[in-house]
Amino acid sequence: MANANDKKAAGNGNGNDSAAQQPTLNVLAQYVKDLSFESPGAPNSLRAREKAPGIAINVNVNANPLSENQFDVNLSLTAKATVDDDVLFNVELVYGGVFNIAGFAQEHMLPVLFIECPRLLFPFARQIVADATRNGGFPPLMLDPIDFAQMFQQKLAADQAAAKVQVS
Repeated sequence: MANANDKKAAGNGNGNDSAAQQPTLNVLAQYVKDLSFESPGAPNSLRAREKAPGIAINVNVNANPLSENQFDVNLSLTAKATVDDDVLFNVELVYGGVFNIAGFAQEHMLPVLFIECPRLLFPFARQIVADATRNGGFPPLMLDPIDFAQMFQQKLAADQAAAKVQVS
């Protein structure tokens, strides 16, 4: 026989349970939106070299609402390896995810979209870049972990500085 305490522990069944108010972040889909690998000097670019190539990496995050609680977040990664003036390879990847985000306060939405969502996408994008470079005949390019919180703070600071310049 159930007592009143059991009923309280299970929730009152009206849909207003505290668990229903918990913030949620769910990945609904992940996809490759754009992938490009170029090795313009192949096969000469594949030969052994005494000098390690310079690798320039660029990262960008964009987010767009799809509905009230669903957002499309795109993680853009580019990596270009060069020796002197020769391009060994150039990889461009836009990796996307559709996220269902609910229960977060409005002031937390941008950090969720620009820090947490790309943090969830990054390991998959990293593997795609590594596979593309390996399949192109080079050692796999294993990108270092990215501090998306720092990237977000830098973007906010840059946006604030730009706003001050426009006001002046």
